[in-house]
Amino acid sequence: MLRFIATFILSIIVIIAAISIATETIYGGGANFPDRTTAPTLSGDALEVVANLDYPPGNIAVSNTGRIFITLHPEGRPPFNVAELINGKAIEVPINDDIMLRTTLSVRIDRQNRLWVLDYADHGSATPQILAIDLNTMKVVHHYEFSSDIAGLGSHLNDFQVSQDGSTVYIANASVLGLNPSVIIYNTLNKTARQVLLGHEAVTADFYVPNVEGEKMLIFGVFAIRPGVDSIALDRNEDWLYFAPVTDEHLHRIRVSDLNNLSLNHEQLAQKVERFGEKTMSDGITTDNAGNIYLSDIEHSAIIRMKPDASLETLIKDPKLRWPDGFSFGSDGWLYVTGSALQDVIGKTDTYIAEHGPYQIFRIKTDSTAAAGH
Repeated sequence: MLRFIATFILSIIVIIAAISIATETIYGGGANFPDRTTAPTLSGDALEVVANLDYPPGNIAVSNTGRIFITLHPEGRPPFNVAELINGKAIEVPINDDIMLRTTLSVRIDRQNRLWVLDYADHGSATPQILAIDLNTMKVVHHYEFSSDIAGLGSHLNDFQVSQDGSTVYIANASVLGLNPSVIIYNTLNKTARQVLLGHEAVTADFYVPNVEGEKMLIFGVFAIRPGVDSIALDRNEDWLYFAPVTDEHLHRIRVSDLNNLSLNHEQLAQKVERFGEKTMSDGITTDNAGNIYLSDIEHSAIIRMKPDASLETLIKDPKLRWPDGFSFGSDGWLYVTGSALQDVIGKTDTYIAEHGPYQIFRIKTDSTAAAGH
């Protein structure tokens, strides 16, 4: 009997060790990412506080009339996800009673003055969905639920871009848990969705682990915060879609015309991807009318501008900018950015999150122009 118990206990230990090793191999570890920041061109005083929030913000979209919409980051377990900033306060945006949002991270505003809202539904454990709200009436005018073959369990519909005419949505499926990242193209006119670049090296994270304010982003000391394709942006002429995982060393791009060419098969489309330039450990991304690309640097509290020749310029670098996350241009060259401070949020208790607030939304004045909303 004692021998049986000892054998049983030993077997359990071996199984636990095997699971631990497998988890570490698949989800853990990671090297240090190269620091590509330089001396900033703007001082920290250029950061203007737009709002101080009780919960960490996720993404942001500013309308052409100056209305500011945000998400409260799902990792912070807020009482609601989608809000409008009114007098510096986050006021919940009402949604139709028959639509329940679970985990909304990204929002965008199109040229038709519609606020698009993407719900990744707890990594696909429920049904991911996208909807559009007419900002003139604040009514839902479009709604679509993604099928499980497009966004199933383990998916993470993280960020997205909407074409100027509102006909096409390009979604970054980071697949943090499923480790099966892709770009999802959603046609709003015929309500169809398809996956492209599934498992391509350009959407798959490089083996680094974020190190923010001296803390390695390892949940329970094992699970590295290393999402697949996350940063995603259209250039303002809609010739190119730029994209990359957070921990990827390079920003990639592909022609929009190729993405929308249904005659290209998986292999042919994969060959159309270009490696554009070396980047920072980025989360948020946007573009301007001059062809510049704006990237966050979550490890160094910085905003980086990648020029059309792919060279990097550090615009601002300041510890107040805790984990710069979502970007949106407003009017007159104002660039808005959220500070999600995820190093003080992911895997933390509600008390810890509250103690490390408030959480900011900032803006800086740039020398560039761009249409508002993304």
